[in-house]
Amino acid sequence: MQRNKISFKGQKIFVGIDVHKTTWEVAVLTESGLLKRHPQEASAKVLFDFLRKHYPDGEYHAVYESGFSGYATYYALKEFGIECTITHAADVPTTQYEEVMKTDKIDAEKLARALRKGDIERPVYIREKDNIDERGVIRIRKTIQKQLSGYKSRVKHMLHCNGVKMPERFAKPSSHWSRAFITWLMQDVKLLSSTRLSLDLLIRQVEVIRGTLLEATRELRKLSQTERYKHRFDLLMSIPGVGQHVAMCILTEVWDVNRFSNERTFAHYLGLVPTCHDSGPHKSNGEKTFRGNKHLGPMIIEASWIAIYKDMGLGACYAYHKQRMNPQKAIVRVARRMSNIIYSVLKNDKAYEPYQWDK
Repeated sequence: MQRNKISFKGQKIFVGIDVHKTTWEVAVLTESGLLKRHPQEASAKVLFDFLRKHYPDGEYHAVYESGFSGYATYYALKEFGIECTITHAADVPTTQYEEVMKTDKIDAEKLARALRKGDIERPVYIREKDNIDERGVIRIRKTIQKQLSGYKSRVKHMLHCNGVKMPERFAKPSSHWSRAFITWLMQDVKLLSSTRLSLDLLIRQVEVIRGTLLEATRELRKLSQTERYKHRFDLLMSIPGVGQHVAMCILTEVWDVNRFSNERTFAHYLGLVPTCHDSGPHKSNGEKTFRGNKHLGPMIIEASWIAIYKDMGLGACYAYHKQRMNPQKAIVRVARRMSNIIYSVLKNDKAYEPYQWDK
């Protein structure tokens, strides 16, 4: 007797993937609760072939935790028609047993069950492919800037350890790393040793990194004038304390401000919302939450230090909070207000207008 072909047409197949560099641990769960687990190589095609063989005609939905693979796994799965969700590991409901007995198989099954139940309520935002590279340019520029600062400090430390004193014309820090300062370092400085190879290597590294930083800055400026960013870039530049780098970092990290429902969710994304603990009549707020964008949050706080001297309203806000707390905590309150301003400017598509005291 000829058997009918098994078909899962109209049924959703939920796939939890514990992603590793060379292997995936996969858990497949049907709507009826049938579970199947198997390890495989890290390949979207291998997974698709497995699903098509064992669950033909089904609607495939996969989920994996954000990590080192970034968006590569997502786009690889999408090419084979597999709907995919990326989630933060801390947002997946976890039982005590799953915390104690943590294995790849258990993690994959946990993801599949959470996807089937609809418990993944805050998935990771999926970026367009072009945005991934543009965001990378801005992030790398910041990294290069930190590296350059580190090598400059090493040069000055070497001068101090060798008893080298700077001439009077370089007494002001603003004159450091000018052409005249570099010329003095290369031609006139003598170390305790008869040779100065270590200093020459450091100076050469400073020059290389400065060149790379200049190139990255040019790319940033060029990017800010593209049709994709120019209008929103000009809007953000109207906010006191927001410079070119901060503006482009906001645009490339946030990308679409409409994905935030209100000012608080935007501030939560920046990491500028305090932790809280309510129990009965007792309510307390702690430091700002550790959840949030690690690139934008500190940058907005740095911009706030400049903004309080340029904007009377933000300056008054800082002075008010400083009466009750130390300056570091007060500036976080200002940064929270800055996040509201940034959200409003992008959401309403209107430049920032400082508060007018005479109105």
